[in-house]
Amino acid sequence: MIEKTLKTTHGKLRVKIPSQLNEVTLGQMMALQDNTNLGDLDAISILSGVPVPDLQSVLDASDFMQFADAVLSLSHQIKYLYNSDEIPKTITVEIDGKQIKINVIRNLSIEPAGAFMAARDVIADEIADHIKIYGEENWQDYFNPSLAACCKVLAYYFYSHVTGNRYDEYAAAAFTETIKQLRVTEALPIAKHFFMSYPNLSKPRTGFWHRLQTLWKSVRASRHSKSLNISTP
Repeated sequence: MIEKTLKTTHGKLRVKIPSQLNEVTLGQMMALQDNTNLGDLDAISILSGVPVPDLQSVLDASDFMQFADAVLSLSHQIKYLYNSDEIPKTITVEIDGKQIKINVIRNLSIEPAGAFMAARDVIADEIADHIKIYGEENWQDYFNPSLAACCKVLAYYFYSHVTGNRYDEYAAAAFTETIKQLRVTEALPIAKHFFMSYPNLSKPRTGFWHRLQTLWKSVRASRHSKSLNISTP
C-alpha cells in the first residue's frame, strides 16, 4: 500500500491506495475497467475509497504523482494476470462479518443445474461477442473475458457453496456484490479457467424447449400448407 497525508483547503487528508495487484479487489478493478473516461482523480478515488470532491480539495496537484504511478503499474499487472494459470485451491469470502473458507472445485458441471445453465449462458455470450469482433480463428489465443462477466460466473459458481442456501437465480445474481470483495488475483484466474474449459460454448446453445417449439411450428405450417393444396370438387 502507498499511504500519504495530503494538505487540503480544509486541513489534512489521509489517502491510501494499493501498490500491488493482490491488494486490489475484483470490484475495484471492475470499476476501473468499466469506465473508459476515468480521470486520474477518479481512479485514485476508486482505489482509495476517498470521494473525488475531497481529493479535489488537495492544495498541491503534484502530491498525486506517486499515486498516478501506482495506478499505471496496476494496469500493467492486470495484463499479466490474464495470462496466469495459477488457480487458488481455496478462497475466503466474507459474509455478515464472518470469514468463510471455500474449496475451489474446478468442474463447473457438478454445480446445481440452475447455476450451471446461468454460468453457461454468460460464458457463451462473452465468447460469441469476442468471436463476432475478432473472428473464430485462434480465438482462444486472444480471448480475455470482461471482469463483469467473470464476476457473474463466480457468483453463480460460489453462491450455494458459500451461503449453504438452495440455488436461487435472483439471489445468485445479487451475490455479485459479495464476489466483488474477492482479490482480483484470486477471482480472475478461477473465472478464466471456466471460460477456457468450455470452448464448445463459443456458439450459444438452443434449449430443447425452443427446439421443440420450432418443431411444432414447422409441423403446423406443413399441415396448413397441405390443407391449402387440397382441391375441392
